[in-house]
Amino acid sequence: MEIKKVITGVLDENCYVLIKNNTAIIIDPGDDYLDIKEAIGENKVLAVLITHSHFDHIGALRNFLTKRSIKIFKKSSLEEKEYTIGDFKFKCIYTPGHSKDSVSFFFEENNCMFVGDFIFKESIGRTDLPGGDNNDMKESLNKLLAFNESITLYPGHDDETTLKYEKEHNPYLK
Repeated sequence: MEIKKVITGVLDENCYVLIKNNTAIIIDPGDDYLDIKEAIGENKVLAVLITHSHFDHIGALRNFLTKRSIKIFKKSSLEEKEYTIGDFKFKCIYTPGHSKDSVSFFFEENNCMFVGDFIFKESIGRTDLPGGDNNDMKESLNKLLAFNESITLYPGHDDETTLKYEKEHNPYLK
């Protein structure tokens, strides 16, 4: 699976375009639809996955809503289980704390997780915004610690990291 990062909008949100066998999944289409479309290229979009509903992560979603063949995955329509879309397999994991509707998407085959604003390199998502909750965040962080530390984490802002790195450098995982 190829992973393309498209940095979008005024808050530099990371939108991810996952490509496999001429098909694509979009994660968090924040804004700048034309840049996202360029990253998609000739690949057929099968689905859009939303890690949480803050404006900077869904700004270009409206451009995908008009296409009936594209499935939209967000917390209100997801269970904590494994999904298969075309050749993509992923597990939805509830990770509230930054927001009540925060979810992460774990792609076991590629040992990676798309975490939205749940966790960042050496930090975590804010819990002082509406819907944020410190206790939920602690539970979500404990859930993350159950994964193999070699997993790559793709956050909604800034650079990717690994769980191993975060265990060593992130003060919220100490």
